[in-house]
Amino acid sequence: MNETTTPVTVITGASAGIGQGAALELARGGMGIVATYHSHPEGAEETVAMIRDQGGTAIALPLDLGRSDTFPEFTSRLTDALQSQWRTASIRGLVNNAGFGGGRTFEEMSEDAFDQYYRVLLRGPYFLTQSLLPLLADGGSIVSVASSSARPGDTQEGYSGYAAMKAGLITASRYLAKELAPRGIRVNTVSPGPTRTRLGDDAFEKYPEIIGDLAARTALGRIGEPADIGRVIAFLISDEAAWITGEDLHVSGGYAL
Repeated sequence: MNETTTPVTVITGASAGIGQGAALELARGGMGIVATYHSHPEGAEETVAMIRDQGGTAIALPLDLGRSDTFPEFTSRLTDALQSQWRTASIRGLVNNAGFGGGRTFEEMSEDAFDQYYRVLLRGPYFLTQSLLPLLADGGSIVSVASSSARPGDTQEGYSGYAAMKAGLITASRYLAKELAPRGIRVNTVSPGPTRTRLGDDAFEKYPEIIGDLAARTALGRIGEPADIGRVIAFLISDEAAWITGEDLHVSGGYAL
């Protein structure tokens, strides 16, 4: 088969929130989208339907980011999907977005809870990137979603475990930018502040009263929306960001300045 001219990006956790926002923005720019999901297949199918409605191409695939032993099978399924949907053997971008939030104080932290943070927020994206590296085209781009909680100034009680993993992801990404540079592959992270997503068990939906305080701590006077972060991710994946690698972009509207 002749390869298609449509570049493809894999986005983990694309069933809602930042992942869905990034998928829609990238699709508007002509990118084919592989939207992965874990517990919300209906959300991933909604993302696919929205992309197709705007004239783009997309598919949904299941992925358990907390189980790295499933990554070879996922890579095989992805390889088959790339051939059948886009007649290509490679991807142009990878967005490591999937994860979970919610605070747990240091005194309450258990080893099992800490290991869950580690498996999903750090080990998962690290080894998924390794697994998909043979499929990633030279000159491609990797963007991982970190968090403003990894930076000084945004230090809230209950986020030591979560922030530690996000800080590790930022550091690992900087090293990957160095190691993958000979292939022209760029590696960056984005660090959102408070953003209206389903993280924290739909905290913003259940407790809308918390929004006011967060907005007051944000220089631009509101919390983020998924599209705010999605547009920056789409930029970093695109060739317009061809001279940016090894960076962490704080995409928070000036939260905790």
